[in-house]
Amino acid sequence: MGSIESSKLKVTLVRSFAGRSETQRRTLRSLGLGRIGSSRVLPNLNPILGQINKVIQFVKVESAE
Repeated sequence: MGSIESSKLKVTLVRSFAGRSETQRRTLRSLGLGRIGSSRVLPNLNPILGQINKVIQFVKVESAE
């Protein structure tokens, strides 16, 4: 995922999670992502980064200041 030195991250869903495992779908829902193109600004905390790493193939992560 690379090193992002920001206090907030913008996470955008770029791929469909249809047909994927239940845990990946739950992780995307818990991040607040439901449709392709939806995005959320989230704090740069270790639990959030762990969730993002679990579904990194579906999302785009950017710095949000």
